Amino acid sequence: MSGTLILVRHGQSEWNLKNLFTGWKNPNLTEQGIEEAKKAGRQLKAAGYAPTVFYTSALRRAQHTLDLILDELGIVNVVITRNQALNERDYGDLSGLNKDDARQKWGEEQVLLWRRSYDVPPPGGESLKDTAARTLP
Repeated sequence: MSGTLILVRHGQSEWNLKNLFTGWKNPNLTEQGIEEAKKAGRQLKAAGYAPTVFYTSALRRAQHTLDLILDELGIVNVVITRNQALNERDYGDLSGLNKDDARQKWGEEQVLLWRRSYDVPPPGGESLKDTAARTLP
């Protein structure tokens, strides 16, 4: 399937499970996250995909997810380009905070604005606009 771009989000991380803002922090995958990654690999294999070029962020959970997918596909000895520009958005001062606690501290509307608006960054972090500017090139 030449010319097909496959985008995969990392499996569940320990911080996803704890409802924490993650951003550029580096928690490991949970058992569920490991199984999600393996399932993605099995689904890609069943659909007949055999990717030949691989990119991932500098974050451990993304790299681990890719490794698990490659294992399921039976793909070994490949070059993987790891690039910090592909990291997810930096949540800045929110990183490591429980999302419910953040809503209590700053209010539902403010946290929603930081999370979902295009050009309003969380304190010390990146807006989605900033993330796109870093990632798209």
